[in-house]
Amino acid sequence: MPKESIFPLTPIERLIKKGGAERVSASATRTLREILEDMALNIANIARDLAEHAGRKTVTAEDIKLAYKQLR
Repeated sequence: MPKESIFPLTPIERLIKKGGAERVSASATRTLREILEDMALNIANIARDLAEHAGRKTVTAEDIKLAYKQLR
């Protein structure tokens, strides 16, 4: 059974075109969506861990930024 997607395809295609592509294949759009969802989930998990470590239940923008930095 395929994984349920969170992001719709149309904004992903627009993002690729904003990056300079004139045309975008459906498989390219689906692949970028999978990668972005995977990255977003990783960032969210790290941010949750950072909030828990700080004794909070609420994930803040700073947690997201720190989580992103950790992945870079």
